[in-house]
Amino acid sequence: MNPADRDEPRTPGGARTPPNRLINEKSPYLLQHAYNPVDWYPWGEEAFSRARREGKPIFLSIGYSTCHWCHVMAEESFADPEVAGLLNETFVCIKVDREERPDIDLVYMAAAQALTETVGWPLTIIMTPDKKPFFAASYIPKESRYGMTGLIDLIQRIRRIWKTQRQDLENAGNLLMEALQNASITPPKGRVTTEGAPDEGYNTFLRLFDQNNGGFGKPPRFPTPHNLIFLLRYGYRTGKEPAYMMVEKTLRAMRQGGIFDQIGYGFHRYSTDAEWFVPHFEKMLYDQALLVLAYTEAFLASGREEFKRTARETITYVLREMTDPGGGFYSAEDADSEGKEGWFYLWTKDEILALLGPEDGERLSRIFGVTGPGNYLELPGGKRTGRNILRLHRPLSALAEDLETTEEELAGFVEEARQKLFAVRERRIHPAKDDKILTDWNALMIAALARAARVFDDQEYLTAAERATAFVLSNLRRPDGRLLHRYRQGEAGLTATLDDYAFMLLALIEDYEASFSPKYLQAALELANDLIEHYQDGDHGGFFFVPDDADTPVRQKPIYDGAIPSGNSAAMYALYLLGRTTAKIELEKTAERVHRAFAGPVTRSPAACPSFLTGVELMNGEKTEVVITGVPGAEDTVAMTRKIYSHYIPGLVVILRPSDEETPKIADIAGFTRDMVTIGGRATAYVCTNHACNLPTTDPDEMLQLTGRGRKNATT
Repeated sequence: MNPADRDEPRTPGGARTPPNRLINEKSPYLLQHAYNPVDWYPWGEEAFSRARREGKPIFLSIGYSTCHWCHVMAEESFADPEVAGLLNETFVCIKVDREERPDIDLVYMAAAQALTETVGWPLTIIMTPDKKPFFAASYIPKESRYGMTGLIDLIQRIRRIWKTQRQDLENAGNLLMEALQNASITPPKGRVTTEGAPDEGYNTFLRLFDQNNGGFGKPPRFPTPHNLIFLLRYGYRTGKEPAYMMVEKTLRAMRQGGIFDQIGYGFHRYSTDAEWFVPHFEKMLYDQALLVLAYTEAFLASGREEFKRTARETITYVLREMTDPGGGFYSAEDADSEGKEGWFYLWTKDEILALLGPEDGERLSRIFGVTGPGNYLELPGGKRTGRNILRLHRPLSALAEDLETTEEELAGFVEEARQKLFAVRERRIHPAKDDKILTDWNALMIAALARAARVFDDQEYLTAAERATAFVLSNLRRPDGRLLHRYRQGEAGLTATLDDYAFMLLALIEDYEASFSPKYLQAALELANDLIEHYQDGDHGGFFFVPDDADTPVRQKPIYDGAIPSGNSAAMYALYLLGRTTAKIELEKTAERVHRAFAGPVTRSPAACPSFLTGVELMNGEKTEVVITGVPGAEDTVAMTRKIYSHYIPGLVVILRPSDEETPKIADIAGFTRDMVTIGGRATAYVCTNHACNLPTTDPDEMLQLTGRGRKNATT
């Protein structure tokens, strides 16, 4: 069920509650609130004009459709006539979907971090009519309890202060917005370099690493696959085995844990405990994409089939549950179903015994830790529900030894049982799905699919990546070619962010490397021009999160990674790689300006910027370019590409120059390939490493030797 498709509320007399202004929006999250008695406005001038005209402060509520505590606050307060009456009397109320308007969320989350220690979603901001915040909080209960000020008491307190001390509140808002504006300016720091930042980042991760469970720091434990990708690249360059150990232990623990949906596949948002056991059950598209990238790269680096299998399982989930008929990908699935968090994913032991029979049911229960009292505790109170989260306490290899069988036989048994449980689970009421299509999250999924297609030699994945790319480029661009951010129900809109551009550049590069279709590099060059023209800080370097014609109160330049990589880090990486691929030196120089702009903050907190450190590894590490000239699809050409793609060589650039075309398109885009020809009519590789080129070869093994090969061969 779509989260917007709720029964319309009714008054005690049975009349339909009239909708508010959100009824005309496209966001599933905003539509969830369209029948609240709160007089919600979407973000826009209409709301601010009314606030200025009536002299009222703004009550800004930011959330997203699959946010559990957003649902709680909505049902407890925003659907309550008493609370709604107080809100409507005191404020002009605005609802924002953080996934639709990450630019607004970024500004006010930064403000919240300056105002309070506890931040998250739902994000509650109270501000002046000219958008300057003076109060911030996350979830607020309806009534005061457990040391938390309730919304009813808070509204009355704000009303009094606004009447008696309005100038003080406005002054505080002015000072805060001025501080945020100044913080967005990052002048170059002279001779500051990031030379030692990767080492320091590695040492920080090593210090924070949980040797028992994998992962970093204290729970709640998020997947943060960008940490793992940095460690893989760092381990490759330095040869430090602990980097690989941290990655492999974490990836194994997540796959075995409750954070992974053992029956239907895909990863939940995060684990509430250190053991990756009890998840917050929502599923986000960006998590699936980033984890596919991490597991695919880990497979290539290690050759471990379990990582390949996990990447494939996660893709299976996305293609089955999160794919729009037009080719794009939906944003998320809710944590709740039937009014309870995680209910869709939980099992009683009796259900499993009835489905599989006593013997097989007991066996599966032992494998997945299922008990009669249940291993899932319902909060608050920690009461056992009789329901269980399925997770593997140990790898199947160890369990097979305990059960006196082979790992192959046990894997076959688990898969057969999984399919039976999945068929039954499909008949349950599914969690709500947020079906909006976002450019940045789709771009991450496209990149993941294209990379998996290349590494696993899977045409189905490439087809899915190309369909999604076509969807974005056809439906999420303005007539002038600039990107848009959101698509839903046939309508695209909202100004694109830095993330939209940076991730789409990465996606297009991955598309090219998987398909060798020059149109993707051409599209990437066009988007790169728009990014540089409208988002670049020409004075200080780096990119603003929003373009020069955006209506956001503050243009910020984010560098620290969150749930997804920083847009500046992704842009630096993509522009540098695109510059190397096409020999457009100016793109490499732009990437270097990003590098210099953020050298200061990165060197102060390198572990907070793992995506930037991955870019540093790319820019400062070994550089390998391989141009293969041959007939596309011919046996000798395919042998060349498969050979090079079966090895882990970070920073590798591979270009295909079709030898059966007199003037191939790639020669116009990457002019240095123009005069490269086959030798003796056979597919030929031209290999350059660290700016030094070798003689061409027609031998795939010699080609690989000239590259220096990868650390590990994933196919032998």
